Amino acid sequence: MRDGERGQALLLLVAAMCAALVAALVLGGVARGLGAKGRDQQAADLAALGGARAMRADYDRLFAPAVVDGVPNPRHLERTEYLANARARALAVARLNGARRVEVAFPDGAAFAPTRIRVTVRDPAVVAVGGRRRSAPVDAVAEAQLAPGAAGAFAAGPGEYQGPLAFRQGKPMRPDVALAFDRMAAAAAREGVALIVVSGFRSTAEQARLFAAHPDPRWVAPPGRSLHRLGTELDLGPRSAYGWLAAHAPSFHFVQRYSWEPWHYGFTLNAGSTSVGFGGDGRGGLPSFVPARFATPIAAAAQRWNVSAALLAAQLYAESGFNPAAVSPAGAQGIAQFMPGTARSLGLDDPFDAAGAIDAQGHLMRDLLRRFGTVPLALAAYNAGPGAVSACGCVPPFPETQAYVARILGLLRGAGDGDGLATGLQIRLVK
Repeated sequence: MRDGERGQALLLLVAAMCAALVAALVLGGVARGLGAKGRDQQAADLAALGGARAMRADYDRLFAPAVVDGVPNPRHLERTEYLANARARALAVARLNGARRVEVAFPDGAAFAPTRIRVTVRDPAVVAVGGRRRSAPVDAVAEAQLAPGAAGAFAAGPGEYQGPLAFRQGKPMRPDVALAFDRMAAAAAREGVALIVVSGFRSTAEQARLFAAHPDPRWVAPPGRSLHRLGTELDLGPRSAYGWLAAHAPSFHFVQRYSWEPWHYGFTLNAGSTSVGFGGDGRGGLPSFVPARFATPIAAAAQRWNVSAALLAAQLYAESGFNPAAVSPAGAQGIAQFMPGTARSLGLDDPFDAAGAIDAQGHLMRDLLRRFGTVPLALAAYNAGPGAVSACGCVPPFPETQAYVARILGLLRGAGDGDGLATGLQIRLVK
């Protein structure tokens, strides 16, 4: 090899070595940047969860009355204070985890009871490349939400049936359920089908013992979540009767609650009573936040459809803020926010007619309560559609629906129609 060629080869070798060195430095910088991104993401996640915990701790206070007997109520918390507490907790947690540039936002902050918090960490990743320090922008975003449990943390609501019981085949149930079962059993017997009552009303204490013996929520509901404590539910047999029940039970106002349980039927009449949770006899008890001009139509709808007046009022507050002219971006109309097709199916010609819309709202909620048996599931079906609720037997994991249910339950608790709301809220990262 001639001297010139050897010189060129040496230059190429040196250039290749320099390129490899630069690549190693760049890769090292990228790795450090990725490490910084991971640390920032952890800080954002923990901060969002910390802020959500503060929201859960304060949530019930949003619905406590501001004044009691003419005196300011120290239990009451304004929304601005509620958000400030959550923001302060999120910032503190982020900084404890090394984040410096932190932004906290509330995606649903304009709602009367926000349930979502978003934390963004914008700390730049500083890397050294070729002896120079360079700053690379790195954004880590986390969002957390308060929501009913996907498996049905609000499946049955607080309380259990406290009224008189009737017995059929030795199993307890509400008296009206017993009479309806008698009619259904007689019809089945005429067709050669003998119905057996396997289980009826079960108290929370009984459900606790059952769950302790079989602690698998896929087959036995945890205590406080079983619909059997409402006095409306029957487990029926034998297996050979399942086909007859599926075809004929609705004629006697029994509905198969879950597609995967062909033996479980719930009675759908008188669904507005206290046994479906969150109280209300459908005849009064209007909360103080109801504008006077809507008191009469709400009370009339509650009376006609046997649905809690407080429930209807809380829904209207959440749906439109009692604005009969409201129109949502999706096209929902009026005080009860009906889509045009839903309004027509309920016989409502003008969704902007407040009195007519409130009556249709009561009608729809009566139907949903009969179908799903509990206030939270009926609310979820009102917001997300019955199909989504039927598919899981739960409040579907849609952020809008979860927040909708949580807010209305909070208003009901503030109106004296629910207990222990915050204890039923779960915290989850959604982003």
